[in-house]
Amino acid sequence: MEEQFRIIASFGALMLEAAVVLIVACGAIEALTHIVRYFLLGAGSALSRRELWLRFASWILLALEFALAADVVRTAIAPTWDDIGKLAAIATVRTLLSFFLDRDIQSMRRQGEAASDKAGSA
Repeated sequence: MEEQFRIIASFGALMLEAAVVLIVACGAIEALTHIVRYFLLGAGSALSRRELWLRFASWILLALEFALAADVVRTAIAPTWDDIGKLAAIATVRTLLSFFLDRDIQSMRRQGEAASDKAGSA
């Protein structure tokens, strides 16, 4: 029975990892499309580059969450202490990356809103 759960968990983790690849690919395609449009059409400003960074960072942040979920699922069935230690290390690094990336996103959004408010009142 445990082996069946292990197979199901492995398949679930694989599906989550596939979702990570899809999420990053979607974010990269969106960013590349915007960059090509910027260089070919010359359309864009510092604000649009900031918005591009914010959108791509959001995609990456979402992918990190899915990647962490895949690691948790993969380790969920009868983990060894070695598995738990590896998961803890991976979870710590990914959580820190997510925290700092989210903090940067929020900071950039606040700066953008402040610039918009300043431009609107001028």
